[in-house]
Amino acid sequence: MRTFAYIILLLLIISCGNTEAEKTRKLIEKWFGKEIFYPENVSFESYSREYGDRKMNLVKGDYSILFYIDSVNCMSCKLRLDKWGELIHVVDSVSDGRTPFVFVFQSKRKEDMIHFLKRSGFEYPVFIDTEGLFNRLNNLPDNDVFHNFLLDKNNRIVAIGNPVDNPYVRQLYLDIIQGKEIGRESDRKKELTHVTVADTAVATLPDFSYQEEQHGRFALINTGDSRLVIQQVTTTCGCLETGYSQAPVLPGDTVCLNYSYKADYPGYFDKVLYVYCNAEESPLRLRVRGTAMD
Repeated sequence: MRTFAYIILLLLIISCGNTEAEKTRKLIEKWFGKEIFYPENVSFESYSREYGDRKMNLVKGDYSILFYIDSVNCMSCKLRLDKWGELIHVVDSVSDGRTPFVFVFQSKRKEDMIHFLKRSGFEYPVFIDTEGLFNRLNNLPDNDVFHNFLLDKNNRIVAIGNPVDNPYVRQLYLDIIQGKEIGRESDRKKELTHVTVADTAVATLPDFSYQEEQHGRFALINTGDSRLVIQQVTTTCGCLETGYSQAPVLPGDTVCLNYSYKADYPGYFDKVLYVYCNAEESPLRLRVRGTAMD
């Protein structure tokens, strides 16, 4: 029960606003301990340019990590396969390869998906669900942030959230897998500070040619009493990249978050950066938007 209580506290802390926090609490209470089901005769396959397509059996372990995604339009933006590959290596190192990853991708364009997996060099077993069977069986939450689960050996949910984009959830998964004592809210509260975004949290770029890379920055001011540490910055698209100093920011000081944007095609865009840090306001939501001209 302490683990369950801490998971709720953790996700409430990183939720934005009272309404969002209440929705998160109710969702976690509903899904914690719920069993995840797979379609009968489900087939997981590895798609490799070198070895071809191979059906594979998933490794059995005390825990498994499930990543489900549907309605894949921008595959590279949504799947983030490079980041999942990095996480797999980390989890393998702490669990001696005994924590399998379960990838379920819902897409009616199976051949396009297979081509993308091969081109990306992603050879881990996946189930390409062309009929939406998995979601119908489990009736997953609408918010795709909660389509990632840490499951026990009985396929029951013990943690919820995206361990690739959220460093807090990532550490929670690793702690549970390693059997570590789960922390307390009071321990984390001692390290929190406050952050203010100077000028604006929304950067609206003037019209530009889509072939020209754009650059800008956000200034983050540490307005609290503790040092500010940025753990991770994620974006909603690979076309938006960021850079920043990883040195702790003293109270009263400012850190600049630089960004670059390269449009793939002309048109309006509205991209979001999520800044995960030891601040009450974490994750900070910063936007870059504008119109790329032909």
